[in-house]
Amino acid sequence: MNRRLEGKVALVTGGARGIGRATAERLAREGAKVAIADRDLAKAEEAAAQIGEGSFALSLDVSSAESAKAAVEAVLGRADRIDALVNNAGIVRDATLGKTTDEAWEAVIAVNLTGTFLMTRAVAPHMVARGSGAIVNASSVVGLYGNFGQSNYVASKAGVIGMTRVWARELGRKGVRVNCVAPGFIATEMTATMPAEVLAGMKQRTPLGRLGAPADVAAAYAFLISDEASFVNGQVLGVDGGLVLGT
Repeated sequence: MNRRLEGKVALVTGGARGIGRATAERLAREGAKVAIADRDLAKAEEAAAQIGEGSFALSLDVSSAESAKAAVEAVLGRADRIDALVNNAGIVRDATLGKTTDEAWEAVIAVNLTGTFLMTRAVAPHMVARGSGAIVNASSVVGLYGNFGQSNYVASKAGVIGMTRVWARELGRKGVRVNCVAPGFIATEMTATMPAEVLAGMKQRTPLGRLGAPADVAAAYAFLISDEASFVNGQVLGVDGGLVLGT
């Protein structure tokens, strides 16, 4: 595999499983030293041990400013730099409007939206000081088109797109690129528990006729981090098989 990330240090949030794990594996194969940050430290350590390539695990709660700052300092203490941040951590608490509790709303916003803000705020000064860096945020196709029963999730992912565009303007002139990936229906541990008819519906609404794989999203992250994307800034890259919700 192309070692286009050789020598780079990447911090991946939610890196212990699913898309985050696939991303850590992809970045490591391309030569990056990867900090795998997750609330489940045991799983993160397991991933780091299996991936190798100088990867290492960190405990991280992205919804906590103190935890975000500590994680960044831990990476800098171990690797002395952070070239790339992948804000991948995210959760869902789905329900229709009338059934969405305050707790469900606040939990999703805290992780998906505030967590992306806190991690970027913690990392950005170090990238700016070096005059280079790449930040990639996880949005979703539903952040563009909406989705039934996901008021909290859609709000968080639409907010991530907005913040991406703000930061691309603010940080781009300082050498730091900020972009966003918007996955469609991806086969993860979460989708594996869904009823067969729901999965069939997802495939039917995707023109390519299948669910995406975590590796598909990881490839997009790797490209946006790489120097091949050196003139890509403030963009939302759909990884969705051509999906347009509602069709």
